[in-house]
Amino acid sequence: MNKINPALIGFDIDGVVADTGGAFIRIAGEEYGINSITLDDITSFEVIDCLDVDQGIIEAIFTRLLDDPLTAGLQPMEDAISVLHRFADEAPLTFVTARPHKKPIARWLKNFLQPATFEKIRLVAMGVHDNKTSYIKDLGLKYFVDDRLQTCRMLANEGITPLVYNQPWNKNGHDLPTVNDWQAIRNLCFD
Repeated sequence: MNKINPALIGFDIDGVVADTGGAFIRIAGEEYGINSITLDDITSFEVIDCLDVDQGIIEAIFTRLLDDPLTAGLQPMEDAISVLHRFADEAPLTFVTARPHKKPIARWLKNFLQPATFEKIRLVAMGVHDNKTSYIKDLGLKYFVDDRLQTCRMLANEGITPLVYNQPWNKNGHDLPTVNDWQAIRNLCFD
């Protein structure tokens, strides 16, 4: 496969750049005493469908992660920041997220990215999961890394090459290209 031009690839945030699953499990344990959950237990993108946890607790944890990811302790995925800095050397970074509000996740990105890198980002917070394709096309992207299988299928149907970021909730029932980690993403674009 030819190397991907860094200017033509975009990234989802949660489950790709941000370790949202890990943060969810940590908060469930620390604040609600629910210590039995592992990442492998989250077998559905809709967490309520696969965990025997009160819906109110699930919603409260995700609300914290959405409204104030920094104080909630949301961390980047391993190697994400160093690889993003490498990408930013070549082209602006583009993020398209289903998060409803741009400011909290922009503050989170600003906290982890070098100032010169942060100044070059393009960040779209759309508030819904099912409309990413039009934004991604409008931004001129040809590749997009996402952990939500349904989004990746929609992208593929519209001629955008999805790269499924492997997570327990997206491992089955597809033949789309996958990436296991940020070093794999790096290797698709650089020697």
